[in-house]
Amino acid sequence: MSFGRNTHVAKAEAAEQKALSAKDATASSQAWREAGRLWERAADREIDAKRRVTYTANAERARASADDPHATAPVDEDSPSAPTN
Repeated sequence: MSFGRNTHVAKAEAAEQKALSAKDATASSQAWREAGRLWERAADREIDAKRRVTYTANAERARASADDPHATAPVDEDSPSAPTN
């Protein structure tokens, strides 16, 4: 048992990687739906409100990616969105 860690986050991230590396559209769609479900579970079990909102947004994005296979890839929140001069 892990203390203080939400294990569903790692599972959801792994499902997203599986969706990105899927060979066909059906497998990709199923993996995105699974990632959405796991993000929702992570949000349900999260205590911190800020993380809960982030995980819920990730779940919605994953479900949208399942419906639209040409949707954007997961956003890396650590990298800047626009180049700075």
